Amino acid sequence: MTDIRLTPLAQSLPASVPFVGPETQERARGAVFDARLGANENAFGPSPRAISAMAETPQWMYGDPESFELRAALAAHHGCTPANIMVGEGIDGLLGYLVRLFVSTGDAVVTSAGAYPTFNYHVAGFGGTLHTVPYVNDHEDPESLFAKTAEVDAKLVYLANPDNPMGSHHRGTDIVKAMEKLPEGTLLVLDEAYVECAPEGTALPLPADDPRVIRMRTFSKAYGLAGARVGYAIGHPELIEAFHKVRNHFGMNRAAQAGALAALEDHSYLAAVQQQIVRARERIAQIARDNGLTPLPSATNFVTIDCGHDAEFAKAVLDGLIARGIFVRMPFVAPQNRCIRVSCGTPAMLDAFATALPPALEDAKKS
Repeated sequence: MTDIRLTPLAQSLPASVPFVGPETQERARGAVFDARLGANENAFGPSPRAISAMAETPQWMYGDPESFELRAALAAHHGCTPANIMVGEGIDGLLGYLVRLFVSTGDAVVTSAGAYPTFNYHVAGFGGTLHTVPYVNDHEDPESLFAKTAEVDAKLVYLANPDNPMGSHHRGTDIVKAMEKLPEGTLLVLDEAYVECAPEGTALPLPADDPRVIRMRTFSKAYGLAGARVGYAIGHPELIEAFHKVRNHFGMNRAAQAGALAALEDHSYLAAVQQQIVRARERIAQIARDNGLTPLPSATNFVTIDCGHDAEFAKAVLDGLIARGIFVRMPFVAPQNRCIRVSCGTPAMLDAFATALPPALEDAKKS
């Protein structure tokens, strides 16, 4: 077939993916990883109640296209109404729908240089023009973001709190104060994927129906359901209703809905996982310090480690770890790309990381 009738926009875009998956890397190296510490998955796993609920879910039926029970439970959890909640195929899927609703060719969108790349991927896919601002002291900077938003008259501005890939965070009250300078007519896309891992006071303390912001949450991190792909948005009812114009109404499978509902209701298991995440962060930080590296403070389920040199050195460390069976990732924009990023894992996974890091560092120093 030689006449593939793509749109001009599609023809202009590279065929790429935001991340190279660990499975792809395993196929390339001809072996599985001993420790999977690069995708910020929850290695401690989901609630046993969620596992049972998914296993017992009949698979011959499509999932409820309204995710009615899950939306009702989420609304109760957040003290709002189901009209404030939209469930979708992970935050990635919801970001795609949101960008489709707001962005057409040439529309301005603002984000931080080096922030979550899947959002940028969606903006490019719908023809938007992406404007970036740098991190400030390894934090996304709301003031810089909102100033750039005003400068370019952006429709959307993206901010993650806590942040990926650096693990830093802002207090929710500080973001509220910064929003005083958010231009009228601009929607803040606040990605709170890691908020269950963060200190008290990180979540945005605003009503669910504040029209200036849409919040994105997920069951992929603290709840341990990355494979089920369940995310949700919290926003003004009119904005939430707009998702029905473009979303895949049968995108959420029935087992995923049941698993998320059971996970949400298992408060004691979530609390136990949060404690394991804290212990794993402390262990990763100590491993870094034992090897002369600097762990950055983390409010997430990963620790970003400053390798103390440039991006070339950090990439050499990463390559050395991968060669030794340890899957990790690294930021891709300077100056954050002086670091590697290590997800929280089980004690056995972190033992493997601790064993592999010293020789990986030695190889990097020789390269």
